[in-house]
Amino acid sequence: MPIRIHTLKPRRVTGFNKVTSIQNLRQLRRRALLAGNTVGFVPTMGALHQGHLALIRQAVRENDQVYVSIYVNPTQFGVSEDLSSYPRTWDADKIKLAALAKEFKNNDRVGHMSTVFMPSTEEMYPSSPPSSEVDGQGSFVTITPLSSRLEGTSRPVFFRGVATVCMKLLNIVQPERVYFGQKDIQQTFVVKRMVKDFHLNTEVRVGSTIREQDGLAMSSRNIFLGERRRKVALVLLDSFKEVQKVFARGARKRRFLYNAAFDKLSSVEKVQRALPRAKRARFEIDYISIADPDTMDELEEVNSERGAILSGAIKMLPLEEPQEGEDTGLGGGKSSVRLIDNIHLELLSAKVGYIP
Repeated sequence: MPIRIHTLKPRRVTGFNKVTSIQNLRQLRRRALLAGNTVGFVPTMGALHQGHLALIRQAVRENDQVYVSIYVNPTQFGVSEDLSSYPRTWDADKIKLAALAKEFKNNDRVGHMSTVFMPSTEEMYPSSPPSSEVDGQGSFVTITPLSSRLEGTSRPVFFRGVATVCMKLLNIVQPERVYFGQKDIQQTFVVKRMVKDFHLNTEVRVGSTIREQDGLAMSSRNIFLGERRRKVALVLLDSFKEVQKVFARGARKRRFLYNAAFDKLSSVEKVQRALPRAKRARFEIDYISIADPDTMDELEEVNSERGAILSGAIKMLPLEEPQEGEDTGLGGGKSSVRLIDNIHLELLSAKVGYIP
């Protein structure tokens, strides 16, 4: 049975502590260490959904205490990306976390979600304001070449910002284990490489992608889609299913697998382009990747036993003619919504088309 400890009293929020200062967080962490408690850590940017909650549940099963951070990190947004539009939903997040805390309290077989860490940018970047320019000044962590591929090609400062804030958070919390979701697969590789190369004393744990009922990977950005764009956004997962089918039939060469995905995406894009502006949901294909499951190096041929990481990204474009009364999502459908997803391409016997 996990050891329970008494925590500090910054500002109490129904079953857990809300902490905003690094000093207070470190006091809590020291008390956990002296009590012999293990700490699991789930870093988030808020706008919590079931994917985040699944990671917290996993962390609570595997640790005595769990810390959750909510911090919208400015250094992973490029100068052309609208940081201010990222959803900040603390009131809704607080309700979800309080329900989780109550759930754990009634289960003696799991640990305790003890702390929510919500630092300010001044707290996280004390020496100077953070920079989002590619050649910006500041103290940054860069993990190359991983950070310059795929997502890094479209968003050149993104993984520099991710690695930097994760290094800061791991130095502050010093958890035994840190938890990330499979949906952000390249991020998990970047963090694992950083932990290994900088000898950080934590284990990186990756939880499965959690999907909506229709199959769309859960993301904080989904609330921007609205009904019309949401239906079309499933094309990315549908393209993966096409690749899984041809892989199950024996295709191993990159060109055959890639073409299966690209043909599906292109055909749906063509259909949307032909529709009236008031009915269509246009999108752009960013990339399709077929990569080694251990290194994320692009593969020319997939090994049947090891499989591959099949990942991709599309950008749902703004609605051209939103209709009165239409569900256009948060923001009225005026901004682009970038979506990513991935699956492990593998032999599934009779389960052709199955998406894990």
